[in-house]
Amino acid sequence: MGKNRTIPFGYMMQNGIITTNPAEVLAVLTIFSEYMAGKSLNAIAKNIGVPYSDKVGWNKNMVKRVLENEKYLGTDTYPQLISEDVFKAVNERKSAKSTSLCIVPDELQEVRSLTVCKECGKRLFRTKSELWDCRNGICHPFLFKLTDEMLTGAILNILNTAIANPLLIKAESAVSEYIPTSEILCKQAEINRAIDNGTKTAEEIRNDIIRLAELKYKHCTYSDVPQKTELLRSLIAEKNQLNTLDTGLLISCVKRISVSHSCIIEAEFINGVIIKNETERSDENGDST
Repeated sequence: MGKNRTIPFGYMMQNGIITTNPAEVLAVLTIFSEYMAGKSLNAIAKNIGVPYSDKVGWNKNMVKRVLENEKYLGTDTYPQLISEDVFKAVNERKSAKSTSLCIVPDELQEVRSLTVCKECGKRLFRTKSELWDCRNGICHPFLFKLTDEMLTGAILNILNTAIANPLLIKAESAVSEYIPTSEILCKQAEINRAIDNGTKTAEEIRNDIIRLAELKYKHCTYSDVPQKTELLRSLIAEKNQLNTLDTGLLISCVKRISVSHSCIIEAEFINGVIIKNETERSDENGDST
């Protein structure tokens, strides 16, 4: 693992004095220039040729920190890299984007990637007012208000239910199943007759047997549900009841979260088991409670 930086990107320590690092200064100037040109934080991060620190690459959060670092304006300790006008323009643009876009917090990104509308199957939309809704044109909006707290609370309740009751995630499924089709039965009967009557050569019978084996293999099904169930059990075996949503556990255990228009939130676990969290509705204000 690379070492953490002790001074901001763009600077280095030389003879006990903080001075500029030419290669990194160029990268800082490029970051500001490309952001003002309209590039996203992710796009900028992918194209920076200088590592952030020893063996550590870039991501959008690092780019964001560079754009917000006031030390680049110059202090008694740090030489100036960015003019005040450029710094102000970049951060005004960033603030404008934050207010005009629906920014999903990092802790909700994983939840959003898993959550869909029960009716149409499309991913839910999170509004600027922190409400979740279906915006699919062929579907229709929710008849209730679904907040961040309500959604994460329901998911937390489902995970705690599974932790407290491991038997709920048990899924019954055979490892393999074989049901012969009419084609397979006919082929088997044909081979039996050929062997009994001697109407085919040994080579022809061998080819028929190979063909029969291919047909049988084609119609054998394999299920990995037992293995996934065991994985689920191992993931929750030592877990205590959660006070906050564990997104790492969530993405390891849950394949899909669906929200119905009747305010039912359910989680489909990786082995196909579904656990629901049904929320009552208040007729007085139409909100979920």
